[in-house]
Amino acid sequence: MTVVEQISTKLRSQLQAELPNQPESQRESIIQWLLGDDRDRLETLSPEQQQIANQAIDYRYRILRQRYLSASPERAYKGLIQRLSNLFLIRNKIRTWIALSRDRHRTVVDVLQEIIQELLQNDTYMQQQMAWISQCTEDRRLRNALLLASTEEYCLRPIRNQPLLCYRFVNYLRRSQKAGMTQVPVREFIRLVSDEIAPEDSESSSVSLLDTQAIAQFQDDQTTLEQQELRQIVQRQFEAYLAEKVGPEAAQWLQLYLQGRSQESIAKTLNRPINDIYRLREKISYHAVRVFALKNQSELVTSWLGASPSRTSKAPVDRPSL
Repeated sequence: MTVVEQISTKLRSQLQAELPNQPESQRESIIQWLLGDDRDRLETLSPEQQQIANQAIDYRYRILRQRYLSASPERAYKGLIQRLSNLFLIRNKIRTWIALSRDRHRTVVDVLQEIIQELLQNDTYMQQQMAWISQCTEDRRLRNALLLASTEEYCLRPIRNQPLLCYRFVNYLRRSQKAGMTQVPVREFIRLVSDEIAPEDSESSSVSLLDTQAIAQFQDDQTTLEQQELRQIVQRQFEAYLAEKVGPEAAQWLQLYLQGRSQESIAKTLNRPINDIYRLREKISYHAVRVFALKNQSELVTSWLGASPSRTSKAPVDRPSL
């Protein structure tokens, strides 16, 4: 039984027990929505990733069941706006912006509705979700419930310990204002908007209103994560190469070396004389720089292993910075 079939069977039993009044067709539509449009991805996940995916599916299902499935569309929409407007960070950011703008008659709910509308119209992920929901069911009421559940889950996704909705508000500010200033007619005074607000709790640090640094940090973190994943791929490829071309002992040496073990410690673990370990290291260094790196991610391998093709084959390999 595949992973998708296992999850589907579990969800089918759970929905039949918890939603007995719902038609079977609607329960199947909910299962289809929870699994998503890329089911092949579930089959390639590791056991740890499968556990995370199951938790994400359960989280989305609980949002749908507890808040939207049994509510009328009007009540469900008002509930979504109320929950999002109660978020401390977004509420205070919007209030500060309203207080320093010329449209002081606007409320947090008014601004939040504009942000959600803009999100549904322009966000690529939400556009994909709406297209997928339309394939899952033709029932209009169920479509509304699935869309609202998807919107809440998406807006509350944590990015650098802040909900994604906070960054959508930053984008909204950029489009509605220029350089952090209120848009006022010519010949009137221009009032600067403070780029930070102090939370009601005086012990807490200030929160940036235009948190461009947070976005830049998030992008840097994503780049670092991608680089680490690429290094792991190259490591596995190099281990396989060493096991084939040099021997299983060379692959074991690499694994121990990447753990930060010294040559003496590796020699004891492999039960080999220290001179043999040094010769093995030189051989691995040669293969890494002269053969493997020329065919597989040469820049990454040379920087990762601290070696370059200009070095001699007998140069020791510096400790990698993983």
